Amino acid sequence: MGKQVALVTGANKGIGRGVAEQLAALGMTVLVGARDPRRGEEAAAALRALGGDVHAVTLDVTDQAAAREVARHVGERFGYLDVLVNNAGITGSGQVSPADAHDQVPSAVDLDVVRRVFETNVFGVIAVTNAVLPLLRRSPAGRIVNVSSHAGSLTLIGDPDGPFAGLLPSAAYSPAKTALNALTVQYANELRPDGILVNAVAPGYVDTDSNNHTGFLTVAQGAAVVVRVATFGADGPTGGFFAAEGPLPW
Repeated sequence: MGKQVALVTGANKGIGRGVAEQLAALGMTVLVGARDPRRGEEAAAALRALGGDVHAVTLDVTDQAAAREVARHVGERFGYLDVLVNNAGITGSGQVSPADAHDQVPSAVDLDVVRRVFETNVFGVIAVTNAVLPLLRRSPAGRIVNVSSHAGSLTLIGDPDGPFAGLLPSAAYSPAKTALNALTVQYANELRPDGILVNAVAPGYVDTDSNNHTGFLTVAQGAAVVVRVATFGADGPTGGFFAAEGPLPW
């Protein structure tokens, strides 16, 4: 095999782009997944200008056919995949702070919002993971990282005196991230015999479009913990939930 190959979904901007940049800086060939081909190619070109071996692939994670096509492309071009970062996700509330997500309060939420968030943040992860899994099995050190959130922790969100007590109740974004965490454990259990490590990561409150750039962490800071987990050694954990501060409670 040649150098490691990584696929990052939703990587034309924000945390995904930061992850792609840092993985490329480690010497990996990085595939930037993006729904919009133009934006994906612009991001890939910008990262290539920094010296990275980066290429764009058109990928809407809610489209199973698109996921299978990306898997076919990766298989034909490289023959294997070492790292999958399931980063693509939506808040369901547009570009707002989580504290202002009034449209997701359980008693008032539109079910179409819930369905749309789960379609991207949960079902999309299954679609992409399953499409590329045969390629990950060909890697001597396959790694899957699911980008979650502190808001997906039932322990943290359920503490009325905890640091997240000020967040409005959510029937869409937070439950979708909780479901993603549960899915992470199930994939980890299935793929443990194959040596593929599967973990969830909470990057923290990162300054991105999704929160109108109100986050207090830089994209580079948020991406760093994702990259650290994506590059765990063979003795690294699987089925865990991590943040910059260390393991998180479920």
